[in-house]
This record gives sequence, C-alpha cells and structure tokens, in this order.
Amino acid sequence: MTESQPSAAPAFDRRMLEALVCPQTQTVLEYDAEAQELISKAANLAFPIRNGIPVMLRDEARQLD
Repeated sequence: MTESQPSAAPAFDRRMLEALVCPQTQTVLEYDAEAQELISKAANLAFPIRNGIPVMLRDEARQLD
C-alpha cells in the first residue's frame, strides 16, 4: 500500500481565456501560469486564480508595477 499524495489545486483551463475579458476594460487577458494570475495590461491589473477559478473582481485584483 502506498501513501497517497496530497491533491494539488485544480489547474486553470486555458480555454477559458477565449471567453474571459478584463472586467474593467473589456480587453484580452494573458495567463501567468507561475503566478496563477490573469493579467490585464490595459488596466494594469492581475486577477488571481484560486483553486483553478479566476477571481474577476476588481477588489481582488493586484495592481501591476
């Protein structure tokens, strides 16, 4: 019997990028896999992805430098 591995967070489905746009500017988003964020260059914001689900709320977004 082997010890079970802890389950990782669900992966973000990149096909969602075709349907999602920035809620502030309505522009295309870029996926940052390392940071688990969706980037809006037009709004200068990074929206977090939590448990494989993008959180598209302005209050949850991080301002980019």
